[in-house]
Amino acid sequence: MNGFWYTFLEKMTRFFGSWLFVIVSKCIAAGYFIFSNNTKESRRFYSFLYPGKSSFHHSLCTFHQYQNFTTIHYDRFLASHGQETVFQSEGWEKLESVVHKKGAILLMSHLGNWEIAAHLLRQQENKLKLLLYMGVKEKEGVEGLQKEHLQNSGVKIIGVTRDGGSPFDAVEGIRFLQNGGVVSMTGDTLWREGQRSIQVKFMGGKAEIPEAPYVFALVSGAPILCFFSFRTGKNTYRFSFADPIYIHASERKNRATAIYNAAQQYADLLEEQLRLHPLQWYHFDRFVL
Repeated sequence: MNGFWYTFLEKMTRFFGSWLFVIVSKCIAAGYFIFSNNTKESRRFYSFLYPGKSSFHHSLCTFHQYQNFTTIHYDRFLASHGQETVFQSEGWEKLESVVHKKGAILLMSHLGNWEIAAHLLRQQENKLKLLLYMGVKEKEGVEGLQKEHLQNSGVKIIGVTRDGGSPFDAVEGIRFLQNGGVVSMTGDTLWREGQRSIQVKFMGGKAEIPEAPYVFALVSGAPILCFFSFRTGKNTYRFSFADPIYIHASERKNRATAIYNAAQQYADLLEEQLRLHPLQWYHFDRFVL
């Protein structure tokens, strides 16, 4: 859905009620399930997650995945129109122990709703300095509104284009960390062809994940916090922070091993959470190789 139709749906929903948003968005998701080429990747993904299940089960999981994805937009709509988002957090003290000191790299995933999480992090910790690296598409519809919504809430955003962006963007992120800020990066998506990546073991196969968060951690000395946000009900969420991951390598020859070990630790955490919340996986491209 492009930005115009999304805005139009929001305006109609204000007049007719939130039921309209729910019905229209679920119908659109059903259309994507039927006609999108990405559904085959989701079916393939669930075949890795449930190797002993039938192809019908994998298709059913994919259908629920697409339907559940609509809740991201629905909860954004509710939050932007005054409805309070309720959440519980586990491990919040892990973030508080590092923020305003060395800073931290918040490693988010396309598992659960990271956008709502970014808003609530700012609300929970007013002094939190949050910088978010996000990919920039040529034509942005809902994604553009998403970025605008985040910026309005006080989140600083650096857009990364398909050509890799400016080296100064990386320098700004390192300085932000050194000043005690929190830099949020995606842990499970390669944004462009040729992007530096690490191959990790995942769900009996392998996956390619970005190397950048681990290089940032190595250079800055800031820890990596793997962060997950799961929907538990209408505009209700549960957050969890894993233990900080520090990357130390006194000698250059040990850096690759230290980075790989940290990346594998993230991949193990991601798989663990995925098995607990399989239908909140919103990564629609190929992930398991």
